[in-house]
Amino acid sequence: MGDKMRNKAKNMKGKAKEKVGQVMGDEEMREEGRAEQTQAHAKQAGEKMGDAAGEAKDSAKKMFDKD
Repeated sequence: MGDKMRNKAKNMKGKAKEKVGQVMGDEEMREEGRAEQTQAHAKQAGEKMGDAAGEAKDSAKKMFDKD
């Protein structure tokens, strides 16, 4: 499973954990779910930055290779 899928799964797990904690009145579980979601979002943002950097590198290479 790729990193993107793992992060989506972690985000979904965090949402589920947050909801279960909310329904059961378990504030600790609710906060754990929120923390998992935050971690997943941070990793997703890092991946997007890496993807953008790779695309910028490819674009620059293509631009300079034309000459």
